[in-house]
Amino acid sequence: MTQHVSRRDFFKMSGSLAAGAGVAAAGLAPATAEAAEVGSAILPYKPEVVTRAQSMKVNQPEHFNFPDASSPCQAVKMGQAVPGGVGPDKDIVAYSTLCTHQGCPTVYDANDRTFKCPCHFTIFDAEKGGQMVCGQATENLPQIVLEYDAKTDSVTAVAVEGLIYGRQSNVL
Repeated sequence: MTQHVSRRDFFKMSGSLAAGAGVAAAGLAPATAEAAEVGSAILPYKPEVVTRAQSMKVNQPEHFNFPDASSPCQAVKMGQAVPGGVGPDKDIVAYSTLCTHQGCPTVYDANDRTFKCPCHFTIFDAEKGGQMVCGQATENLPQIVLEYDAKTDSVTAVAVEGLIYGRQSNVL
């Protein structure tokens, strides 16, 4: 004897089965935060001195590559404290210059204090963590995490917040 199952009932049953499988799989997950960290990835960034804070001029970007030679970046002294800023005035920030839309190289515009992509006209705000203001991109510019050493006046790149365009991992 063949039993007919309506389409609606079929989806109800398959949804219930999927939910049950999810609950069962959740029981296999680590029970503590410490155990969860076992699977987390910590990328091995090699710190690199970018510049000396006192040598930077306000609104004039300095080019460097980080975390490798294929990753163009720019550091900018904004002239006022900004989120993520380092240095004596907390005003030095750095970003990958590859647009997050299709990897075109962005250009810093000192008048607007933004990075602009000439390919599809996306604009990123340098004073607000590389936030995408308008355009085709859906992600902010990856911000280079900087550290400042007052003794040596050095600004050092130590990590990247966000994914550099075209990468599965920022470290090759």
